[in-house]
Amino acid sequence: MSTENEGTAVPPAPSAPPVPVDSPAASAQEAAAPYGSAPTPPAAPPAGAAQAPSAQPHSAAGPYAYGSRQGSAPDAAWPPPPPAGPAHGAGGDGAGGWGASYQPPASPPRRGRGGLIAALLIAALVAGGLGGGLGYTLAKDGDDSGSTTVSASDTGGSVKRDDGTVAAVAAKALPSTVTIQAEGAGGEGGTGTGFVFDKQGHIVTNNHVVAEAVDGGRLTATFPDGKRYDAEVVGHAQGYDVAVIKLKNAPSDLKPLPLGDSDKVAVGDSTIAIGAPFGLSDTVTTGIISAKNRPVASSDGSAGSKASYMSALQTDASINPGNSGGPLLDARGNVIGINSAIQSASNGLGGTGQAGSIGLGFAIPINQAKYVAQQLIKTGKPVYARIGASVSLEETAGGAQISDQGAGGSEAVEPGGPADDAGLKPGDVITKLDDRVIDSGPTLIGEIWTHQPGDEVTVTYERGGKQHTVELTLGSRVGDN
Repeated sequence: MSTENEGTAVPPAPSAPPVPVDSPAASAQEAAAPYGSAPTPPAAPPAGAAQAPSAQPHSAAGPYAYGSRQGSAPDAAWPPPPPAGPAHGAGGDGAGGWGASYQPPASPPRRGRGGLIAALLIAALVAGGLGGGLGYTLAKDGDDSGSTTVSASDTGGSVKRDDGTVAAVAAKALPSTVTIQAEGAGGEGGTGTGFVFDKQGHIVTNNHVVAEAVDGGRLTATFPDGKRYDAEVVGHAQGYDVAVIKLKNAPSDLKPLPLGDSDKVAVGDSTIAIGAPFGLSDTVTTGIISAKNRPVASSDGSAGSKASYMSALQTDASINPGNSGGPLLDARGNVIGINSAIQSASNGLGGTGQAGSIGLGFAIPINQAKYVAQQLIKTGKPVYARIGASVSLEETAGGAQISDQGAGGSEAVEPGGPADDAGLKPGDVITKLDDRVIDSGPTLIGEIWTHQPGDEVTVTYERGGKQHTVELTLGSRVGDN
């Protein structure tokens, strides 16, 4: 398959993060329950029923899921009744319990230990009464209304939140994010997120968020203050999974979010994600950058879906269906990525509800998304970098092998194309692009698409057991077809 053709089935991505296995049964049950629902006692499963979730991200039910539709309603039976605790004084024979009756002594008490105890009791009662009286008096003198409630000097609303705190970043970024409702001509659709890209009313989001509304559908964008605007698709790039929509009658006071530099992001940097998980608009979650340059090929699993490829930022910030298209921010509030996909574990119970976050989220680096968005605003069509060769999409872990034949019976290496000019031939295995290790065809495509047409790259490949290095100037292709 050509690196420019995304119409075939998506193979597994060899560099997909590992999926946990052998989880305890109790954890599996809890993970399967909808948010806010009560845990359901598990039925005895048949032998061999518990299975580890699939690690193949490209199948229709694969873990690299888009997701903009809401999950099921919570169970009204939550919360479960608390466990019964032991009663005070229970477990005794009545003689020594806290509720035992008083038995008068047969003879007058003598001075000694009993008298000392009685004196201590009297002293305790006097001290208690004195403390209570003083407390009442102080409260009464300090509050003419008679209330004994003590008020804090500062409420939450008056606390100063310094720049760089999550609260400060969220307060500045939320007014520039929107919840997107996309509805197709047939009424189908879902919820996603977007953010203000410029003062002209352009909103950046994921392609899969607005895909339903591209042909004759309806789009609305709602800000946190409740103001809702109709919108239209300016352009969309299925391969990049980036889209730009524009507000109709956009307000004049729009504040675009500042764009950061995703190339300078480091593993361990703090992240803040904003979105509408399961329709819960204006939700803020936090985490860190878990990895960079993570090769991800993802699809929404629909019949006509094509693959999207990215060299993604991985984050453990909680990202769920509905977060798609929302901004991933750094600690200063700069956009460093567009939340796009998650890897999720199967619930193992045969349910149809959407899976949620397990701490493996993936975002399109903003440096790439910015270039794509600008092209979409300018021409309405995406522009892809290309090498002019078809590569195998099978999992090999040894590199990206140039196919013997191209898509539709065409030549694997396009005559006069960049790969041909560089001397590449069918059967060559590309192992590096610049300093990035290439372990598969999807990885190569994702790395090529982080560049722009005309960029010069260094290609390392193997032929006949020997390693070679050549310089190659990337070509271009306009549109998704």
